[in-house]
Amino acid sequence: MLDTTFAPGMRIEARDCEWVVKQVDLCEQGGYHLLCDGLSELVRGRQQIFLTAVEEQPVRILDPAETELIDDISSFSREGLLYLETLLRQTPATGDAIALAHEAAIDRLNYQYVPAIQALRQPRQRILIADAVGLGKTLEAGILLTELIARGRGKRILVLAVKSMLSQFQQELWNRFTIPLTRLDSAGIQRLRNRIPGNHNPFHYIDKAIVSIDTLKQDLEYRHYLENAYWDVIVIDEAHNVAQRGGHSQRSQLAELLATRSDTLVMLSATPHDGRAESFASLVNMLDPTAIANPSNYSAEDYQPQGLVVRRLKKDVQHQLKKSFPERQIDIVRTDASAQEERAYRELVEAQFKTLDKATRTGTRLFRSVLEKALFSSPAACASVIRNRLNKLEALADADAQADKETLYSLLEAIENIQPSQFSKFQRLIALLQDSAFGWDPSQPDDRLVIFTEAIPTQDFLIDHLPKALKLKKNEVDSLRGSDRDSDIAKTVESFGKKDSPLRLLICSEVASEGINLHHQSHRLIHFDIPWSLMRFQQRNGRVDRYGQTRQPQIRYLITDSKHPKIAGDNRVLEVLIEKDEQASTNLGDPSEFLALTEQEQEDLTAQAMETNTAATDPFMALLQAQQRPQNPEDCTAMTAALSLQSCAADSSDIAGDNALDKLVTRNRLYSSCYQYASQALSWLQETGLKLEFETSDKHQRIRLGSPVELLDRLRNLPNEAIPENNQFTLIENKQQIEQELQRCREEEGAWPQIHYLWDLHPVVQWLQDRIVSARARHSAPVIRMPKTLDEDQHYFCLRGGYPSRRGHGLIDQWLVIETRAGAVAGMHSMADLITKLGLKDPKIPATGTAGDTQAISALLPEVVRTAEDHLKQLAKEKERELTETRNAQQQRLNTLREKFNTQLNLELERTLQSTRAAKQSREQARLDRIFKDFEEWVEHSQTLEDHPWLQVAAVFTGQPPVATDPHRAEGQQ
Repeated sequence: MLDTTFAPGMRIEARDCEWVVKQVDLCEQGGYHLLCDGLSELVRGRQQIFLTAVEEQPVRILDPAETELIDDISSFSREGLLYLETLLRQTPATGDAIALAHEAAIDRLNYQYVPAIQALRQPRQRILIADAVGLGKTLEAGILLTELIARGRGKRILVLAVKSMLSQFQQELWNRFTIPLTRLDSAGIQRLRNRIPGNHNPFHYIDKAIVSIDTLKQDLEYRHYLENAYWDVIVIDEAHNVAQRGGHSQRSQLAELLATRSDTLVMLSATPHDGRAESFASLVNMLDPTAIANPSNYSAEDYQPQGLVVRRLKKDVQHQLKKSFPERQIDIVRTDASAQEERAYRELVEAQFKTLDKATRTGTRLFRSVLEKALFSSPAACASVIRNRLNKLEALADADAQADKETLYSLLEAIENIQPSQFSKFQRLIALLQDSAFGWDPSQPDDRLVIFTEAIPTQDFLIDHLPKALKLKKNEVDSLRGSDRDSDIAKTVESFGKKDSPLRLLICSEVASEGINLHHQSHRLIHFDIPWSLMRFQQRNGRVDRYGQTRQPQIRYLITDSKHPKIAGDNRVLEVLIEKDEQASTNLGDPSEFLALTEQEQEDLTAQAMETNTAATDPFMALLQAQQRPQNPEDCTAMTAALSLQSCAADSSDIAGDNALDKLVTRNRLYSSCYQYASQALSWLQETGLKLEFETSDKHQRIRLGSPVELLDRLRNLPNEAIPENNQFTLIENKQQIEQELQRCREEEGAWPQIHYLWDLHPVVQWLQDRIVSARARHSAPVIRMPKTLDEDQHYFCLRGGYPSRRGHGLIDQWLVIETRAGAVAGMHSMADLITKLGLKDPKIPATGTAGDTQAISALLPEVVRTAEDHLKQLAKEKERELTETRNAQQQRLNTLREKFNTQLNLELERTLQSTRAAKQSREQARLDRIFKDFEEWVEHSQTLEDHPWLQVAAVFTGQPPVATDPHRAEGQQ
């Protein structure tokens, strides 16, 4: 317990200057860590951290009863009204309702707000957003980030993404939510190295960053810096990449460490499960290490009551997406094998290997299946596999190895005889792309084609031969592969989405199958080879079949028909995969929902079905027939808990969130739009002498602003591309025009929006807010005289107050309006009532132009403050009862979980050697004790109110007319 209570919004005096508290955290060494913005002239525009326990002079909270009341004699009382409006806009939201994100530049789709609401209901916001491919997980993350920022919990944000997604994720958060992420790709990290001293932690200089997890994995120095930084929010995109898969990879180790460096952790993945219960459990335990005691055996009841996971499939929200998800058109494109290919197939079927087969979790996988998969891709891919294996066999001299080499050389000869003209699938691809029935027209800038292949040699073959066959120019074809630099991948993806780019054909390896948007100018996708895993189907198809696609996706699968019965049977297995993927997409929305295997296990099972020639009775086929997920929560085993998350949750209306936006927070505003507020603020600042170059258009609700030096200094960490030409900002509030600007950018090479969305989170608006607040005299509030509206002895005191938790987060934050008459408190009102009563919406209050005597009004402050404190204390009693129930429920849950963990530990110890059992028990028990102790302390501090409220007097409206005073005194007050 601390003697002094600090909370965001308070004004304090420290080092002989006035500051406003922006963020409060407890220090391990004692006292508070205060992040503050300077208000006094000497520190205006500066941020400073104060450690209250070590400051030479105590940090003083300014007593609200001693607030200096100063007459507002500006024209139309604009100074005081702008100040009050700014405080209203800066008031952190509380509760779990959507307070700000619905105003972002996005479509209002109810289901996309569900993750934010579900996370905000938690004591701390930790959630896995596992919606199916293409439903808009990046937007859902942006909504949650916006709400956290609106609650003062989103200043420092770190996003980890795969390298192909860095630029796209960065642009999406900036364009839709104006959340500026500094992109630390290979080039960005080098720029950062050049800007700061070599021994400084760069993540202390950047508040909002996006970085590739693979870059961190490779750059040990920056990984060390990251591990020693603390964040308000950490977002991990494509989170399945950091799950444990039979061991601790560098990615999973880094993610586990980062999970401890932030109160808020948001994970995004359309495929959070790889079929192993342990893999999914590792993600859940990063969110809450107390959730799952036995990673091999658990149910949805272990994590769903805490709201840790949300998952919806396309079918769950289809009724909200009628205009956004045109039904895909699927077709299998066949061709007959050439004579050369038939010879290669015969050689392959007859091949027997003595040293090259290997065991898998689903049985023995024949090397012949490896070769068949490669040959089904291309002769080039199969030849590459053969050559690589021959190189490994060269060192072996035994008879079995020699026999295998002879078999491989014979097969290689047959493969190499297949020239491009005899490569039937390639020739069929050319014919398909030239067929008017398919309709691909590379002369049209919005008709672009994506071709996927797993094998890099196949990709190389297509890059070398397809452009010539189609007579495409060099700049009309590009590729994506895992060995590309992150900056090159981002450049290629961006170019493919720009209408003015000459790029028409993109030939992709599997690096392009995760997350990236390829649908802006493309609705055609061809699988040059067929994946042997259903998980690959949804990942690939999701590049063009996703939210925002306006045309019917055209998806084609290429298959080579062979007369050889074995090859024909194996092709049938691949056709079944295609059929089941399509059925699952139609009926479930996600094929992996009914195939509880890892991607590798799916491939092994596909190979097994081909090898046994018993596809009709093979377990593989049985699994493919099981299209129904469990409907009864009691049927949710550990595996179905991982794979069918929403089937174990509440009813479908909760999943879709059809009523998610019914209970929006109505925020008090004096100005009806952000444009009205910002334009009035700019005009007033100019009147005060600040040199500004700007123009406004009431008709278009548009502001053009040349950036002053102090604003440019604040924008130094914006993405370079986000800063417009000549530092001339164009801001507009109309979402439709913003959408048109984003569409324009997609049609131009390398373009970022030159028109920005005008709303509270834009850095320019935040600069205006800070400028208005800092313009006031220290510890003062404006007096706005309305003698024609109010009685002479009638005063309305506007105060903001609340209670923070012991962690410094606001749990109660409320505006109070206290009315006095005849020198006594006469009542309490809401801010909304005051705005209506006094007609303060888009106000133009006639100015008296003369300062009056405020002594009589100031004399009322102690009683007004006491009344406000008493009201807040009553609210605190009610809130504390609610928090006590929450703490007790959490403690009961933790006690039950502790027993589960201890039981599981005892079971594991029984399987441990006697010689090491005691040491392991001591080590593991200490680890469990630490996990539960940390969580219990967090619950206690975050769900307990501090003892005393804080208060700020924001403004006073009075009916008292001005009294003539000495003009010099009035000028001084102004």
